[in-house]
Amino acid sequence: MKVDAILLASFGGPEGQDEVIPFLRRVTGGRGVPDERLEEVAHHYRAHDGVSPINAQNRALKAALEAELARRGFDLPVYWGNRNSAPFMADAVQAAHAAGDDHLLALVTSAYTSYSGVGQYLEDFHRALDETGLVDEMSIAKLREYFDHPGFVTPFIEGVRAALARIDDERPGARTHVLFVTHSIPMAAAAASGPAFGPGGAYVAQHLAVARAVVAEAVPAGTPWSLVYQSRSGSPSVPWLEPDINAAVDQLAADGVEALVVVPIGFVSDHMEVVWDLDTEAAATAAGHGMLAIRVATPGTHPAFVAGLVDLVVERLDDVPDEQRPHVTELGPWPDLPATGAVAGSVR
Repeated sequence: MKVDAILLASFGGPEGQDEVIPFLRRVTGGRGVPDERLEEVAHHYRAHDGVSPINAQNRALKAALEAELARRGFDLPVYWGNRNSAPFMADAVQAAHAAGDDHLLALVTSAYTSYSGVGQYLEDFHRALDETGLVDEMSIAKLREYFDHPGFVTPFIEGVRAALARIDDERPGARTHVLFVTHSIPMAAAAASGPAFGPGGAYVAQHLAVARAVVAEAVPAGTPWSLVYQSRSGSPSVPWLEPDINAAVDQLAADGVEALVVVPIGFVSDHMEVVWDLDTEAAATAAGHGMLAIRVATPGTHPAFVAGLVDLVVERLDDVPDEQRPHVTELGPWPDLPATGAVAGSVR
């Protein structure tokens, strides 16, 4: 398989107060949301000087990927493009083409199956090729969803073990609950991610499978756990996945739970929706009940995660058979997708 370079594809985020509203306009593009309403939901960015952590984290991930690729002897440059902020996807595609790198293998910063994590990125790739006029000259293939790749799951296992040990030190004997957290999405969108998987589709099934894998390795038998959701948005009349983490914390407190391990298994890095929705809002909810809440880190640039991402590149380069592709749940390995672009025949 011919691959010239890696495309690190992500959501993007503002890097200053003057970028917040333009960023939110792009995120809500086509929905007719007035700036006044956008300003109401911009407070978490405003509270951090208008800077989302996500771009700095992607710079660090890009550097880590480049170092790991070089360490293994791969001469593959890494380009980085965002959906909603600079550097935009089209800019990355144009830069790659200018350097003669026309066959791109895309790594997206979303591990699970959903429209926003898969389908919308494929649309982004189509749009970038169309905007640059390169649809007849370039191809972009997306790496498979890696929700249950050991490189993604291992950091969570380590984090849960450390959090439980800390609770034992700080509150010996505390009634503890492990909360696995991911981004809520509309129930219709969850169902559309894979109806064969039952209620919640592939999106919910994948998260539950990862949670069970972490529990099996890191959580003592008998310790309760559950999957909860965060960052709901949109019309209140549209049903989204529940329960929200704050409602769940309220109920657990009422049930006598004294300590929480919060595991953001839906996220690759500690970006704004982690540091605000979990470290600020959910942490305040837990503190209001006198609960000890420890939030586990996301994979970020954990060596196992970075190595696992390069493993995914290698398996695609070498066309590794499914039975040899690493996965830690019964759902994997997730299948590859066809490439985008007129020269897709050379990239599977």
